[in-house]
Amino acid sequence: MADRRPPSVRARQLAAELRRLRDAATLTGEEAAGRLGWSPSKISRIETGQTAPSPADLRRVLDLYEVVGTQRERLELLGLSAGQRGWWDAYADTLGPEYTALIALEAEAESVRWYSPMLVPGLLQTEQYAREVIRSGLLIAPPGEIERRVQVKMTRQRVLTRENPLQLAVVIDEAAILRMVGGPQVMREQLAHLAAMAARPNVSVQVLPLAAGAHPATTGEFTILGFPQLIAPDVVFLENMTSDLYVEHEAEVYRYGMAFDRLRALALPPHESAAFITARADSIG
Repeated sequence: MADRRPPSVRARQLAAELRRLRDAATLTGEEAAGRLGWSPSKISRIETGQTAPSPADLRRVLDLYEVVGTQRERLELLGLSAGQRGWWDAYADTLGPEYTALIALEAEAESVRWYSPMLVPGLLQTEQYAREVIRSGLLIAPPGEIERRVQVKMTRQRVLTRENPLQLAVVIDEAAILRMVGGPQVMREQLAHLAAMAARPNVSVQVLPLAAGAHPATTGEFTILGFPQLIAPDVVFLENMTSDLYVEHEAEVYRYGMAFDRLRALALPPHESAAFITARADSIG
């Protein structure tokens, strides 16, 4: 069966670089394929990230495009990791391609900016809270699938405690703090966990009060994933009920970044947000 995994961040970046190099060499895909003795479909698969080129194939492509020096070294290093598998591949029978792509992006990202109007963001959820969210979202699903998805969500959170941890900045609407998910005990534990995670040096949590009124993100939740400059440009992830969307156009990503900055300005400062979250947890009977 063909490998239907979504391309990794490094595979996407390598594919984009190779497309740009071919354009700079004023070659069409068919012309490049002819010079390499390949089929045009092979060039297409490499340039869309569907297939990671072998080291030998990558060297031939770089020779054709006359790439030398540090640029060549960087692309060869990129190629070595472009086809690497991640832990999430073990859950391929449970996860859809969009969700798998998100996990792969998180694993490669150095920063995430997340606005969440309805729920505590997945990277900061407790196991019981996550279970309630997943159960309510799937509506009809066997218990085994729910538990596998809970396990995936808990494993995703390792990016916050790895050796070079993800830098996470979150703006949570007050409604998400007030919403009772899973009952009082689940919610108390969730809010206590949220406050504890907010104390980590790589995590910032701000609460957007209802009194802030209208703001730039009234259309809903969004996540901005940031990557090292040499790896890939930033990507915006939008989650919907039946499908997900990735925004990669530079101007559109910039607008989301501006919106997030405005949300942070409207939200309570981190120390006031921590106090608000703790007070809410204490008030739950």
